[in-house]
Amino acid sequence: MSSQEYNEDQIESYESLEAVRQLPGMYIGSTNEDGLHHMAYEIIDNSVDEAIAGHCDKIIVRIHNDNSISVEDNGRGIPVGDKDGEPAINKILTGLHVGGKFNQDAYKVSGGLHGVGVSVVNALSTSLVATVKRDGFVWEQKFDKGEPQGLVKGRELKTDEDTGTKIRFWPDNEIFETTDFTFDTLRGRLENMAYLNPEIRTIITDERNEDIKREEYYFENGISEFIEHLNEGREPLHRDIIRMQGEETTEEGDNISVDIAMQYTTGTQKSDDSIFSFANNIETPHGGTHETGFKIAVTRVINSYAVDNNMFSDIEVDRISGSLVREGLTAVISIMHSDPQFEGQTKGKFGNRNARSVVSGIVSEYLEQFLEEHPDIAERIIYKIIEAYEAQQAAKQAEKLTRKSATTNTTLPGKLSDCQKGTPASDAELFIVEGDSAGGSAKLARNPETQAVLPLRGKILNVEKNRLDKILEHDQIRNIITALGTGIDDEFNIDDIRYETIILFLDADVDGAHIKTLILAFIFRHMPELLKEGYVYAAKPPLYRIRYKGETYDAMTDQERDEIVENVCNGNPDKIQRFKGLGEMNPDQLWETTMNPDNRILEQITIQDAIKADKMFSVLLGSKVQPRKKFIQENATEAEWIDI
Repeated sequence: MSSQEYNEDQIESYESLEAVRQLPGMYIGSTNEDGLHHMAYEIIDNSVDEAIAGHCDKIIVRIHNDNSISVEDNGRGIPVGDKDGEPAINKILTGLHVGGKFNQDAYKVSGGLHGVGVSVVNALSTSLVATVKRDGFVWEQKFDKGEPQGLVKGRELKTDEDTGTKIRFWPDNEIFETTDFTFDTLRGRLENMAYLNPEIRTIITDERNEDIKREEYYFENGISEFIEHLNEGREPLHRDIIRMQGEETTEEGDNISVDIAMQYTTGTQKSDDSIFSFANNIETPHGGTHETGFKIAVTRVINSYAVDNNMFSDIEVDRISGSLVREGLTAVISIMHSDPQFEGQTKGKFGNRNARSVVSGIVSEYLEQFLEEHPDIAERIIYKIIEAYEAQQAAKQAEKLTRKSATTNTTLPGKLSDCQKGTPASDAELFIVEGDSAGGSAKLARNPETQAVLPLRGKILNVEKNRLDKILEHDQIRNIITALGTGIDDEFNIDDIRYETIILFLDADVDGAHIKTLILAFIFRHMPELLKEGYVYAAKPPLYRIRYKGETYDAMTDQERDEIVENVCNGNPDKIQRFKGLGEMNPDQLWETTMNPDNRILEQITIQDAIKADKMFSVLLGSKVQPRKKFIQENATEAEWIDI
């Protein structure tokens, strides 16, 4: 374990905690579900920093039955000694830019660069309790909306008892739009942490229901196992996972360590969809200098190897573009930087310039050696790249014509019933509907001023198994592109969007779920900005309509139906109607239950976890049957109902 000191002497303060409650978005990005979960991430990241420093190997997260969150580690414990006349723990938990991460005597590497995380969580919670085990005792400090209530020195630590910190907080429902944490979102964060840090065991428990959920993660081989996980639904081009690791101290005195794993698959997915980067354990979905250095090195090394071995002679080129070189590639990039620079408190993009050259140098060295030592794998990779290049050239002219027609055609699809008000408009909505029957009902039910309806005939093309030229030849996909008006891929422009709200209007059965998955796969691969910016929703029509004494009640689940029947209808309803599909509703019912903005329930579809989405599309729609079969077997009991 590291001998670094961590006590009150390492705590530095730069400004007091003010205005966080008035401007929470400045510190956590938003007050919606994203901001809520960011609160938990800040506490988790502090525990991970303890692990990076060599003082912690277990992190336990609990979602308690009152929807509070606790994060517990077996690290050194927050300092509780006196600092400038008050306990150091108070300064850490109530002051902006206070902590031990500015001083490398306590932490050489940290994701909590700004020193505002835990104090902001404190400020935005109705209550926070810090329990610290250190200096021979158990200490407890409570806070009410950031105000300390008095440090309490408790019992003595037992001889064999670990030190550590436990933070439990209750988010303020006057600040957040929701205080309901999502288990899968937090679970994914802890799973990623375990992949990135093989020395850490992470555990998450959800105690809110009778059936307590619990997941535990520990991955001895780190990000190599991450790659195996991501490629579960894909066919690897080579069995060996290429692992590249190194460390360097720059001229500026920054220490940078690099850990990268990559593997090619037989798939044709765009590489940028399957490259996941992290800096100091913080996911960087918008990339940064570390990702740029990786891409440059991979493109240069593979092109150089092919040219040196005369492998491009038949296609008469001396270089293939980076996007084709990386087609079918899955990679995880993880770096640790002693002085990380991120864009904003939510840290979506990594910005240290010196990381680019360090990453590029390490990748170049390792990849060159790997290709030389594994000529059979090198050959498979390069022939796949040549195949991608030849497919691109062969389809180029046809693709240009297809793309131009699909993305610039000013003639709207014939099946589209557009808004009478005209588009673009801030209140314009597009309902993408399964089949002509539901489409006909939706057209009659809609508000024609602001609501447009686009019926689809059957299932759209599986984009996981087809190249772009085939995708753009598919009529239903072309209709979606034309209706939206944004174009796709490199030609995508969100400013050209014709509708502010895009609603998938699909039946809640197996076919509807399949069509929903296919549409979302297309959007995820070719229009991901629509998901990132929150334009896409799924309609949630009721499953039941209950009538009793002239009144109508809608139920979304069997449980809601039973509660209405028991508590409202006294166990004796006049009629219960089961909706098996949107096409079964008459226009009045469809408007009342699913299309009226005042009554309807919509589920916003966002990229909360791009890694999970990428893997799920590969499992459900990819070429490998066994992972899909395993998924069905493991999740069959989760299905609420299936029409046969």
